[in-house]
Order: sequence, then C-alpha cells, then structure tokens
Amino acid sequence: MKNIKKRIKIETLKQYKLLYGSFMIFCAFGLGSCENDFLDVVPDNVVTIDQAFNLRNEAEKYLFTCYAYLPKNGDAIYNIGFLSGNETWIAPNDAALNSYAFDIARGLQRTSNPYMDAWEGRYQGAGPYDRYPMYDGIRHCNIFITNMEDRNNVPDISEAERLRWIAEAKFLKAYYHYYLMRMYGPIPIIREVIPVDAPESELQVAREPIDESVNYLVALLDEAAVGLPPQIVDTQNELGRVTRQVALGIKGELLLMAASPLFNGNADMSGYKNKDGMPLFNTTYDETKWQRAANALKTAIEVAEANGHRIYYKNDFTYDVSETSKTKVTIRQAICEPFNEEVIWSNTNSLTWELQRICMMPLSNVVPARNARMIFSPTIASASKFYTKNGVPIDEDRTLDFSDITKIREAGPEDALNIFEGYRTSILNFDREPRFYADLGFDGAIFYKQDSNADETAFHIESKFQDYAGSFDAFDFNISGYFIKKLVNWEQTFTSDGGSSYKDYAWPELRLADLYLMYAEALNEAQGPTTEVLQYIDAVRARAGLEGVATSWQNYSVNPSKYTDKNGMREIIHRERTIELAYEGKNFWDIRRWKKATEEYNQPIEGWNVFGVSEASYYQVLALYQQRFVTPRDYFWPIYDLTLIQNPNLVQSPGW
Repeated sequence: MKNIKKRIKIETLKQYKLLYGSFMIFCAFGLGSCENDFLDVVPDNVVTIDQAFNLRNEAEKYLFTCYAYLPKNGDAIYNIGFLSGNETWIAPNDAALNSYAFDIARGLQRTSNPYMDAWEGRYQGAGPYDRYPMYDGIRHCNIFITNMEDRNNVPDISEAERLRWIAEAKFLKAYYHYYLMRMYGPIPIIREVIPVDAPESELQVAREPIDESVNYLVALLDEAAVGLPPQIVDTQNELGRVTRQVALGIKGELLLMAASPLFNGNADMSGYKNKDGMPLFNTTYDETKWQRAANALKTAIEVAEANGHRIYYKNDFTYDVSETSKTKVTIRQAICEPFNEEVIWSNTNSLTWELQRICMMPLSNVVPARNARMIFSPTIASASKFYTKNGVPIDEDRTLDFSDITKIREAGPEDALNIFEGYRTSILNFDREPRFYADLGFDGAIFYKQDSNADETAFHIESKFQDYAGSFDAFDFNISGYFIKKLVNWEQTFTSDGGSSYKDYAWPELRLADLYLMYAEALNEAQGPTTEVLQYIDAVRARAGLEGVATSWQNYSVNPSKYTDKNGMREIIHRERTIELAYEGKNFWDIRRWKKATEEYNQPIEGWNVFGVSEASYYQVLALYQQRFVTPRDYFWPIYDLTLIQNPNLVQSPGW
C-alpha cells in the first residue's frame, strides 16, 4: 500500500476544528498521549479537517493514516509476542536489541511508564513515529467514518468505493479495540467522535464490561465485512488493505479469545469492577461462547477458501529436491513467501528484512555477525515442544527416549538431510518432526536454501564458541544454542566475501492454518473431539509431513486414546498451535488466554552453554534466567499512573 503514513506539524491547533476537540479530549482524559509534537493528520498542506474530505484523493490519504497505526508485528522490537514470553530469549545486556517486550519477560513491568504501552503509545520503540497509541488510531477512524458517512463530503467518489472505505475504517477501529482488549482486558469503547463541549460524563470514559465490548466489536466487524471486497483486484496499489475474510477471521479470533479461560468465567476477576460498582467480568463460565466462536471461524474459513486461500505447498523447485527438503522449505515459505495463498492478511506496514537478519546465523567463516546477527534464541523448552518424528510429544513417544538431552549422538546417513552426516549433537536434535528442522537451527543442523542449488547439504551450522556461528561477538550473539530458520526467506544468500541479501516479505498477520487450528479448538470445546475437529488439525499436520492425530497417538503414544476425549484433545490442540505458530508472536497471547501463564512463566529459561568450546562443555544445560509471573496481576497490562489521574473514572488493572 502506497503513502500509508504521512504527518504534518501542528502550528496552530485552533485550525483543526473537529480534530482539535477530539485530540484535547483524548489528552485530558487519558485516551491518548499529550507529548507528541506531531499528529497523524493527512493530507499535507490542509489546514482544516473539512478540507481533508473535500476530494477523494485527500480522503484516501486520511484512510491511510487510519491504517498507519497497525503495529509492526514483523519487527523484532514492536511485536509484543516475540520476546515477552518464554519462547525466544536474547542476551540480557540489551546491547544487540533494546526490547521493552523483553523487559516484560524479565518481570520488569511497571505502572510508571509501562512497557509496550499501546494505550498511550509509550515505551514501545525508538522513534516517535514508530509508536502505536491505539486510541489515537481509533480517534482517526471515528473522524474518517463520521466524515465519509456525510454524503456532502468527498463528492468525487463512487458510492461503492465510499462504502468500502467506511468498512475499512470500521474494521481498523474494531481491530484496535481488540488489540487493546487483549492487553488490558476491559477497556473504554470509543464509539464515535466526542464533541469538545460534551458534558463531563461523556468525556471521562470508563472501562466497559468484557461481554458488552465483545458484542459491540463483533457487530462492527460484521458491518465491515459486508462492505469489504472478497479479493484485492488492484495488486499494484492495494496489497495489504483488508478484505472480507480478514474481518471475518479477526471476528473469529476475537470470539475465541472471549470464550477462553482468561475471559470466560475467570473467578480471579470477581472483584474487578468500575468505580460505580459495575462488574467488568462475568465470572460465570458460558460454554455457548465456544460454539459462537466456532460458527464465526467456520464462516471465515469458508469465505477464505472460496476466494482462493489454501494451505501452502511449494512446488516450483528448479532442481530435483527430496521430499524431506521440500517439506522443510514449504513450512518456512508458508510464512516467508510474499502474499502466498495461505496468508489471509499481510501487513504491508511491516516488512521483515531486519527481522530476518536478526534471526539468521553465519554459515561460513567469511560471514560477519552484522550480516547474520543470530540474536533471536529459542529456548530449550521451546525446542522440546516440537513432536518426535512420529508426531507425538517427546515425553509421550513410547519408541524414543529423550530423558537425558545431554547425551550425544552422531548423525548417520539416515539423518543427513537434517543433520550434517558425521556431526555429533544432542539427542534432542534427532528423530524430530519436519517443523523442528524447518523452524530451528542448531549445532550441526543442515540449512537448505535456494543458493544450495542441487546440493541439499551444502550448508550446515557449527555453533560452538569458536565456530563460525559461535557466540563470540561482543554484541550480536546467540544465547541458547538454537536459531530461528522459520522466519528467513529461503532466497536468502551470502556472497563469497561475506555479504548478505534478504528477500523482504510483508508480515503475515493471519494465515489459514491459524484459522484451522482456532476452529478445531473452538469446536472441540463446544462439541468434543468430533471427526471435523480431527479433519482441520490433520490438514495442518499433513503439510508438516505428519500422519493424522488418531494414527499417531494410536501407534506411538503412551496414551493412545488421549485424542478421544475433550480434555486430551484440548491438550493436543494447544500443543499443535504452539508448534505450528512457533516464533510468530502468537504463543504469548495463547498462553495468556488459556490461563496457563502461571505454570509456563515461573520456570527457568534454559539453553546450551554457548560459550563452550568442546562438545562436553557446550552440551550442558544452563539456566539463563528464572522467570516470575504473578497471578492475576501479570495477565493484564497496567494503565499508566498519569492516565488514571487524567481520567478519574478509570480503574487500575487488578494487582497493579
């Protein structure tokens, strides 16, 4: 999408009529930052908000301002889920990447200037234009909707296009509210632009009960879906703009969140009330919420599939490639292939060149750390989540023993496409499923890329301290001994002198495999492990080169009937999501909505001894950090102290 973000300096606020009134309300009552010198107002050289809606061209630029608040989830700093949990770790000195999300993972969140504060847009990243105050985005959406619904404005636009643009703004408005709700729980819902002379009762906006908020946002997403196109026709100029299936998919995701234990019957929130005594959570569990989510997700899937979306398989290999390598590349390219048929929503406001460089590791002695920074480090716990080659968890496989991962094994010919033949590495790295080898690098791992050409074993990783992928650089180094291959486009190349090239792609916010697993989860909770539940899980497993759930558990699990009851299937689905969506920033939010953070985030973060030179010293498990998660406090973000002073009707999140 072109010209998605433009700004002008505010010289005389009085010139800005409606916008000024809205801005001052949000500043005064804690729904936006007062410290910005710039507001996201377009088009350039327009002195009143009325002029922004005189002509189609100027109104379109204002629409792009509404899009500009989409968080850069393809950025290592701005995607909250990358580093706020326990899936990925980085060096604690903050020298390579100063991530405020990583401060959350280390238990350093606070009420004074909270980290990753999407409410106010504070402490998110480096630059003033790369922060995301969601209520500012909501304000712009409301201004846009109000003005575009007035048919006296923008006379040179067709009615069909007007309705589409209004639908886009309604989607963005709903999405920004949902984004905040996922972080803060109950939030103020800003339904329309509030006049500057409105009474105090309208200005000092309180949080709203979860169920009421969800119903409002669902209705807004339904309205948006009606006006959105099912496909992007003008792919030269409109890629990244939302479609009908995006709105329906986010609706399903919202309802799944609302049905999940954190939001549905959460007794920990029984005392969570507004200052007038209004309860913000319904603490009575409602099973029908799962069916509502399942219905919405099934509709999203059907619309997506009707418009050409399908599980991605890469079939255009130039060389004769083994099925093993095809599967691994397919798994990676489901993320990295730009605008492939599986991706339902690509965020063109967030490209991934730097993210790939942060994940990539050197594959020879001539590659300097600055070209392959390798600082994103999956933990041993994360690596252990992947299945065995038999498609079941490592602690359930009755044919394999992973009880002592410090044991070393030498790779033989049968391992050669995944581990360099003759190389010795931990038994944790043997006999694992294709997603393990596609997503993760490790000491001895094969890395098949396009520039490997016909030689599928041309590149492998050596990562003991003195090796070319070792952690010897003062700033850019891996801390756990595992690397992320999944987010690196297979067209990445190194030159003979150590230079690097990365093929950019827009961050995939939503893909079909995610919808399949969300639907399976909701349907299992509503109806139990039906044939349809298995069908959608197995479709994701098939792309990963695995047999179906029933076959795998019957033949290899110590608990062969696990999948036949709701509780067992729930555990399988949770594990499947954790694996399929690993390192995409999704796991962090899943752990929270499942209300599993207390058990997940009170464990030591572990990695290999990356400073070991020898095999014996390297393959020792080290505790990198002891996480601490306080329940219920840490489930929801705190509101900034000053925001509570500005708006006395707001209550602080529980425990803060």
